[in-house]
Amino acid sequence: MKKYFKPILLLLTVFFTGAFTGRWWESKITDYDVQAAAKIMDLDFTHAEVDSLIDGLEDFRNDYRDNRSKELANSDSPALVFRPFPAGFQPVQKQETVVFTDPGQVKMPANKDDLAFYTVAQLGALLRSKKITSLELTEFFLARLKKFDPQLHCVITLTEDLAREQAKRADREIAQGKFRGPLHGIPYGAKDLLAQKDYKTTWGAMPYKDQMLDYDATVITKLEDAGAVL
Repeated sequence: MKKYFKPILLLLTVFFTGAFTGRWWESKITDYDVQAAAKIMDLDFTHAEVDSLIDGLEDFRNDYRDNRSKELANSDSPALVFRPFPAGFQPVQKQETVVFTDPGQVKMPANKDDLAFYTVAQLGALLRSKKITSLELTEFFLARLKKFDPQLHCVITLTEDLAREQAKRADREIAQGKFRGPLHGIPYGAKDLLAQKDYKTTWGAMPYKDQMLDYDATVITKLEDAGAVL
């Protein structure tokens, strides 16, 4: 009988180990699980940070399970085109003429800081009625960027010189009655993926922090042609 004892014990051990292991993947993600994964990636989280992560990690794990539950044939090709339209939805094929709503008479706010919350149409009305100049509006937004960037980190490159140059040109043209459209004289910010040849285009990544491209992105060119102020 003894000669069968060890094989039977081994089989029972494997069986029960497999049974518990089979349920392991269904268990809740714990603080220990997160810290163990963090250790592999050389990260260090506080208990409070881990506690904040767990619900999101559970959601991700459920999504992964759902993805793996879908049966795909070997002949199924990956999705090469992202089409977010709902099933049966047909987008409009004909490009209609865009008609901008006139905001009417717009007054300067009693508190100048409220200009930050005006719409582009309202700011354009102020510029056309000469209640404010493009340069004044540009200086206003430059000051706000300098004031809030230390807390918000919203600016990589502040294009002050270019902005003032473009604003002065817009003011000259508006004074001469040459109006380019609803963006004429309006300050704007561009994501640091869009090249402007006089400034760095970092793509928000350290390897490209000093990158200079010798051309302007098409979007930048079109906005400049429309009289907008970068």
